[in-house]
Amino acid sequence: MSPRPVKLNKLGVLMVGAALGGLFAVGLVFQIGLFDGTGSGSQKRALSSLLEDERNTVEVFDASSPSVVNIDPSPSRKDIRWASGQREPGAGTGSGFIWDDSGHIVTNYHVVEESSAVMVTTFDQRRMRAKVVGVDPSKDIAILKCSGEQGNLSPVPLGDDTGLRVGQKVLAIGNPFGLDHTLSAGIVSALDRELETRGGRTIEGVIQTDAAINPGNSGGPLLDTEGRLVGMNTGIVSVSGASAGVGFAVPVSTIERVVPDLIKYGHVRQVKLGIRFLPERVSRRAGIRGLAVGRVMKGSEAEKAGIYGIRRQGAGLTWMGDVVTAADDVPVLNRNDLLNVLDRKQEGDVVVLTLLREGGEVKVRVPFEIER
Repeated sequence: MSPRPVKLNKLGVLMVGAALGGLFAVGLVFQIGLFDGTGSGSQKRALSSLLEDERNTVEVFDASSPSVVNIDPSPSRKDIRWASGQREPGAGTGSGFIWDDSGHIVTNYHVVEESSAVMVTTFDQRRMRAKVVGVDPSKDIAILKCSGEQGNLSPVPLGDDTGLRVGQKVLAIGNPFGLDHTLSAGIVSALDRELETRGGRTIEGVIQTDAAINPGNSGGPLLDTEGRLVGMNTGIVSVSGASAGVGFAVPVSTIERVVPDLIKYGHVRQVKLGIRFLPERVSRRAGIRGLAVGRVMKGSEAEKAGIYGIRRQGAGLTWMGDVVTAADDVPVLNRNDLLNVLDRKQEGDVVVLTLLREGGEVKVRVPFEIER
């Protein structure tokens, strides 16, 4: 049985790239020195003296930290909604990771959604301006492009989330509460969760972890024990606004599908099926389960496949069109269900639609195009 969807608006899942303005006014004093990754004999034990699991954690951090950046959105963001629902003044902070040696950086859309340009700080404390070059709010993904002299950039190695197992160790690196390049470790707590974005779309295949994720961690990488990217830390379930051991990461497979379009086009190209569906509220009032086809575009692949919409005959007599009830045998109750199936397709692929037609069930194969 599939896990129940995790709904942001119902379970209180918080996007963790929250603002940090006024955070240190609570009376806590931190004495923090910049860590350059070198250490000394008096500051840390020799690597050879550590336990095997400790050595692995240290090695992953040392190898992966240069791929992680801190993101400081434009100070034009006048107020940010804090985890408690109150508003705090000042700029927010978030995390990101280097995608390629051309200066592209991946982060969460909610970290930069009100900004066109941001400041990026690398592991060696270089500060660079970056502009937002592409966003996909439906997957909470954004792409930044660094400008000016970039120096050596270290892209994060990509992993594979399809082979993850519950109980597997994972590590998160990010900028919680403004504390740059903070490491937390945990396990994969669950797989195949669904995370609802602000736009109402759901991200499928989301990874649940108990690695500590806090405000400022948004956009940072979730890594396996070989230092490969398996997800992007995005949200938490919390009453207090801080980590409660229930965090969520967008899977790397989703990121890999979205990023090339964002870099090339600035947005994700939409699938063209050639179908206009009836508004879901209309279908629900009529007691229809599925997506009711309202209109099929002339010359479209849907028309060639024999799909038809509402028809009128005689003196205003209306005949109900097809109703899409499944796509590739995945049940379709709403538009979001269909889009999640199509998201996994490439141009030239075929989707098999199950249709309810005049009380019977038929299946049709529909090739689809991607908009230019």
